Amino acid sequence: MEYIFHIIILISIYGILALAQNLVMGEAGLLAISGAAFYGIGAYVAAIFATKLGLSIITTLFIAPIIAGLIALVIGASFARFRDDYFMLATLGFLMIFNTVTKNWEILTNGSYGIPGIPKPQIFGFIFSTPLSFVFLSLFLLIIVTIVSELIKRSSFGRALNAIREDEDALKIFGYQTSRYKLMIFTIGAALSALGGVLFASYITFIDPNLFTVNESILLWAMIVVGGMGQTRGVLLGALLLIIIPEMLRFVGFPTEVVGLMRQCIYGLLLVFFMLYRPKGILGIYKL
Repeated sequence: MEYIFHIIILISIYGILALAQNLVMGEAGLLAISGAAFYGIGAYVAAIFATKLGLSIITTLFIAPIIAGLIALVIGASFARFRDDYFMLATLGFLMIFNTVTKNWEILTNGSYGIPGIPKPQIFGFIFSTPLSFVFLSLFLLIIVTIVSELIKRSSFGRALNAIREDEDALKIFGYQTSRYKLMIFTIGAALSALGGVLFASYITFIDPNLFTVNESILLWAMIVVGGMGQTRGVLLGALLLIIIPEMLRFVGFPTEVVGLMRQCIYGLLLVFFMLYRPKGILGIYKL
């Protein structure tokens, strides 16, 4: 039963991350590959604040999104003049910078050794120490992020984002300052990604820089492409499939050292297949 709880928790965490990435990529059409960086920022904020300052993980659930959002605001303002592929390369550069900082700022991040001993969330004396209790916490946060995502999608702000995705130049003709809209959604996506990072760090109680690489960003892309870009249900379905399918490899009999490689192969093959034969994803209505 604990294994099933573990899978549900992972689906919830990656569901949060995929929804955050979908707001940026699916709703606004911004090809950002920095999702893993803001996810990592949330995780490191939780780890550092909990282990060095003694703050509760519940407290960092509020602090980490603010910090990630402020960083995204600065980074996004710097990247505002970039579009399409150039924006993607700029966000990739930020992800590489983040990875370099976490590996070399040893006083704060403990470098490549990572930060162990991250405490479990605690509220009013109750500790979310069991898998079952953590399932309820992770699902609760997933529901909140899903509601926020849907509210944004159905608002006038969301409709403006969709227009930017379809034809940004046409929207500018009507007097919209599209750079502000893109900066706002980039900031919101970063804040929600940090929320997933806090949850992840407190669940596994250990983080290191290797957990927040380009591979993680590609995984989030895969979830959106497979499930359906711009569709909340599709994104959640993509997270569900790309967590469950690789887990099935555990029962196929592959050697332990091959399982990780096979997961990456599955992600890559799924991306290629859907881009060629189902570019809108399973439930999507928009193409990448």
